[in-house]
Amino acid sequence: MVTAAPIDLHYRVDGPNGAPVLVLSHALGLSMSMWDPQVAPLSREFRVVRYDHRGHGKSPVPEGPYRIEDLGRDLLHLLDRLALERVAFCGLSLGGMVGLWLAANAPERVGRLVVCCTAARMPRPGDYAARATLVRAQGLAAIADTVIGRWFTAAFGTRRPDRVAGIKSLLLATPAEGYAATCEALAAMDLRDDLPRIAASTLVIAGADDQSTPPERAEEIAQRIRGAELAVIPDAAHLANIEQPEAITKRILDHLKRADS
Repeated sequence: MVTAAPIDLHYRVDGPNGAPVLVLSHALGLSMSMWDPQVAPLSREFRVVRYDHRGHGKSPVPEGPYRIEDLGRDLLHLLDRLALERVAFCGLSLGGMVGLWLAANAPERVGRLVVCCTAARMPRPGDYAARATLVRAQGLAAIADTVIGRWFTAAFGTRRPDRVAGIKSLLLATPAEGYAATCEALAAMDLRDDLPRIAASTLVIAGADDQSTPPERAEEIAQRIRGAELAVIPDAAHLANIEQPEAITKRILDHLKRADS
C-alpha cells in the first residue's frame, strides 16, 4: 500500500513559552479533549501540545484505509510545522501506538516516551477489520455501548456516569469514516519488531482491568524496549487517565522529570 500524504492536524498548545514540550496523543474514537484531566497539572511544567488524529475531532477526514505510519507521519508533519525538533511524548491506546512508531522510526524526535494502555499488535486484529465494515454500514451507534463497556470498570461507571456519558458523546461524534479507517490501521498494525529500535527512555503503563489492551500487551512492549519501566495501575480499565487521573498524571510527571542516569 502506498503511504498517504501527511495532513495538517488540528492542535492546541497549553503551558509556558520556553518550557520543555510534551505531546499528548489520544485514543481511537476520541479527541484531544480526552487528556483534559491531565492538561492543568502537566502544563504547569511543560508546553503541552495536543492534537486530533486524522479522521478524529477537528482534523480532516481523508478516505481510508489508514495505517499507523500514516498517523505517525501526520505527527511528524505537525512537529515540523511547529518547529519542534525533539519532544517528550505520551500517548494512550492508539496514541501509544503512534508514539511507538515515532520513537522507532524517528528516534531523534523523541526524548522521553510514555505509552499507556496500548499494544504493539492488537490481541484480535481481525475484530477491527470487521468493526470497520460495521461502522461504515451502521455508524458509531452500532458499537458504542460495547466499546464503552470495555473502556471503564463497572465500579467507575456506577460512580461517575457523567464521565462515561461524556466519553460516549465524544465517541459518537467521531466521523464514521475516520473511525473505520483507523480500525483498519489497527487491524494491519504489527510494531513488535520495531520495539528494540526504540532508544528513548520509556515508561509503559497498563490498566490492571484493561480488556482492550490487557496488561500482558504492556509487558510485551516493556520487555522489547531496552530499559523500559512497566507500571500497572489498579482499578483502571482502558481509559486509565480518566478513571485514575491522579495516578496516571503522577506516573507521567515522575518519568518525564527523572534525571538521566
